[in-house]
Amino acid sequence: MKDLLSEVNKCYDILTKGGLILYPTDTVWGIGCDATNAAAVEKIYKLKQRSNSKTMICLVANDFMLEQHVEKVPELAYDIIDLATKPTTIVYESPKGVAANLIANDNTLAIRVAKDQFCQYLIKKFKKPIVSTSANIAGQPTPTGFKEIADEILKGVDYVVNLDRDKINSTPSSIIMLGNDGTVKVIRE
Repeated sequence: MKDLLSEVNKCYDILTKGGLILYPTDTVWGIGCDATNAAAVEKIYKLKQRSNSKTMICLVANDFMLEQHVEKVPELAYDIIDLATKPTTIVYESPKGVAANLIANDNTLAIRVAKDQFCQYLIKKFKKPIVSTSANIAGQPTPTGFKEIADEILKGVDYVVNLDRDKINSTPSSIIMLGNDGTVKVIRE
């Protein structure tokens, strides 16, 4: 527990300064930053060598934080969050209070309520959503574990979390799009 909290504090310092972290999430290892800081978000696009028209996921700690960053959370979202048996990311319409370069051209944003203990502690302490995007250069395969992360990524972040480095998790989250008109679309199972 002491290790967990010290890692949370180190990440908190980096995120506050607009830096990038490499961290274990409830799915694959992720590159993260302050989701409200456009300059930090831009650093991730540069590191991943991808155009910023490609969207990234944000993690929040709970329903309350989710509600602060989406104009209107569809009722169905709460059921999905509560009932999902694996990490599930929901794409919402009309996000607010995040960096403009995180929002997709169709004015949507993918957000997941993180279930992982480390992510929970970090986001609650930071009090803002954090970006979570797979730890790979655009077009390269998503690493299933820490050992598969490219040097370029390891050197390109400001801090690498020293937890769960042996854990293998090759499954990204499910992604579901919920329209404010009640439409539901599965983007990734």
